[in-house]
Amino acid sequence: MTVHDLRTATTQTARATLAAVPGVPNWREDDILTRARRVAAVAAQHADAVDREARFPAEAIAAAKAEGLMGVLAPAALGGEGASHGEVVEVCYLLGQACASAAMIYAMHQVKAACVVRHGLGSHWHEAFIRRMVADQLLLASSTTEGRAGGNVRSSAAPVTYAGGRIGLERDASVISYGLEADALVTTARRAADAAPSDQVLLILDKADYTLTLTRTWETLGMRGTASTGFALKADADVAQIMPQPYEAIHAQSMVPAAHLFWGAAWAGVAASATERARRFIRKAARGAGGQLPPAAGYLTKAMASLRALRALLAGVLERYEAIQDDPEALAALDFQSAVNLLKVDVSELAVETVTAAMRATGLSGYRNDSEASLGRHLRDVLSAPIMINNDRILTNLAAASLVADLPQSIRN
Repeated sequence: MTVHDLRTATTQTARATLAAVPGVPNWREDDILTRARRVAAVAAQHADAVDREARFPAEAIAAAKAEGLMGVLAPAALGGEGASHGEVVEVCYLLGQACASAAMIYAMHQVKAACVVRHGLGSHWHEAFIRRMVADQLLLASSTTEGRAGGNVRSSAAPVTYAGGRIGLERDASVISYGLEADALVTTARRAADAAPSDQVLLILDKADYTLTLTRTWETLGMRGTASTGFALKADADVAQIMPQPYEAIHAQSMVPAAHLFWGAAWAGVAASATERARRFIRKAARGAGGQLPPAAGYLTKAMASLRALRALLAGVLERYEAIQDDPEALAALDFQSAVNLLKVDVSELAVETVTAAMRATGLSGYRNDSEASLGRHLRDVLSAPIMINNDRILTNLAAASLVADLPQSIRN
C-alpha cells in the first residue's frame, strides 16, 4: 500500500479506526474544518494578548489539541485521519485569520508531521512515534536553522555521534520556534563527523532526549507569539530515531512543499483578515456618507485583487503537488522545485502587498492600535513572511536553474 493509499482513507473510516485503537481519544464527529473553526475562535480571543505580551498562544494550541488537530495527517492505520495537504492548508488559512502566531506554529508543526508521516512508514520506531503523536496530540518543533548558516537548511555543521547504539548531538540551534513549549523536536544534522555539510539526516527527539540552553531571545516586530528563540541543543537518543531516508529526499519530497504551502496559507489568512477589516471599514464609512465611497476605497479593490492572486497561486501549486505527491522523481524535478520555492516568494510578497493596501484603505483608523479597524498587528506579523527563509536567498539559489530552464511556449502548459 502506498503513502497515498493510506493518506486518502475516508474520514469516516479514519474515525472508526481511531475509536478502535486503545489509548487514542475518540475525537468529535465533526469534520476537520468545523473543529478548526472552533480553534480559530479561541485563537482570535487571545490574539491581541499573545502579540502584546509576546507569549506562546497556549489557549489556541490547547484548543487544537483538544479538537484532535495535531495528528490529522497520520494515516488511519496509525490512528490518524488521513487528512490531505489541502485540508491542512485550509486549517492554516482559518487560523491565520484569527492569530498569525497560532497559525504559524500549527503550520510549522504540520510541516514536521508531514515529513515524519511520509518518510517514517516502515520504521518501527517512527510508526510508534506517529501513533503517540496522534494519541497524545504532540506538538512538534523544528530545528533546521543553525549558527552562521542561518536559513540554509541544506547545510549542517553539527554532526551526529555514535556509540553503542546511541547517538549524540550538540548543536547551535539559533532558532527553535516555541522550543520550550514543544513535546518533541525534529532536527537536521550532519550524518557523521566525516560527512559533508550537505550529507544530512533528520531525527526525532522526544522531550526527554534533549536539553535546551537559551542563547538568543525573541523581541521582534511581529510573530511575537512564536517564541523563536535560540538555544544550545544537546541530545542523547537511540540510533533508531534517525529517519530512514536521507534528508536530501525528505527535503525535496516533503519539507519544502509542506512548508511553503502551509506557511503560505497562514500568511494568506492574515491577509484575508486584514482585507475583511478594511471592507467593514469602507462599508461603515459609505453608510455614514449616504452611500458615497471614501477616496481610499480603491485600495480595498487592490487588497481584494492581490488576495485573489495569492489564493490562486496557493491553490495552483497545491493541486500540482497533490497530483504528483507519490512520484519522488516528479517532486524532485527542477520545474516543480522551482515552482514550489517561488510560491513562497510570491505568496509572502503578495501577503505584504495585501495587508499594506488594506491599511491604506482604512487610513488612520487602521494605523491606530485602539481602533476596531486596527491593522498594526496584521502588518507587523505579515512583514515576517519575506524574511522567513529570506526571499533573496531563495531567488539567488534559483538563479542557476533559471539559466537552464526552458521558457514555456504556451499559457496553459
